[in-house]
Amino acid sequence: MRSKQLAIVLSALAGVWLLTSCTTPAPPTQPQTSADANQAASPGWAAAYAQLAQSGGKVYRLEPENSAVRIYVFRGGRAAKAGHNHVLSAPKFVGYAYLPPGGYANTRFDLEFRLDELEIDNPEYRASLGAAYASVLSTESIDGTRDHMLGEDNLQAKHFPFVRVHCQQVIGEPPKLAASVQVELHGQPRQMWLPLTVEGLPERVSVSGSLVVRQSDFGARPYSVLGGLLAVQDEVVIEFHLVGA
Repeated sequence: MRSKQLAIVLSALAGVWLLTSCTTPAPPTQPQTSADANQAASPGWAAAYAQLAQSGGKVYRLEPENSAVRIYVFRGGRAAKAGHNHVLSAPKFVGYAYLPPGGYANTRFDLEFRLDELEIDNPEYRASLGAAYASVLSTESIDGTRDHMLGEDNLQAKHFPFVRVHCQQVIGEPPKLAASVQVELHGQPRQMWLPLTVEGLPERVSVSGSLVVRQSDFGARPYSVLGGLLAVQDEVVIEFHLVGA
């Protein structure tokens, strides 16, 4: 009986460990100067977009209070049920979009938010996602998740605080577009295409889309312990609905 009770206790402790540890970093692949560069907010965006407005077309400032940015992290491993899925959100960000005259090929947008300003496991957001996120997490568990996920042993938010998305090319016509974007995470940029749904033009803009990010592509190694018994999946979903005027 004591052996069985010990097994139950160890399983519970493992679940708590998974809850508070989402990824473990790979060895740094860029010098410290890259981290230092990532500490600075993108300069001159307001001025750059104001200059674009002078050339014609429309510039929109994206509004955090009317927008939503959600990040979904998934439990994994053979004992996945002992852990939890997580939902992170970015209540604060800086973003602009530019719609040129006469077409969409030169459309541009930039979005930037800080990892250390993310909200983790908002109970309202979790409740809206159904059974897979239904568990109610304590303040202590959420704080632990933040410390492990964003601390020096993981995404290193102190050195790489910013996540940036920069649009480089757009094809199609509203409401359906495809955008080639550069995503920067953990100080490393990567290129990808993503579909967008754009509405509300021209007085306002409403942009919805999502993308899948593999943590390992940006130099982070997904958390795994006990030979993969407990783990976090490499793939992370970023979902957004951005509104600007």
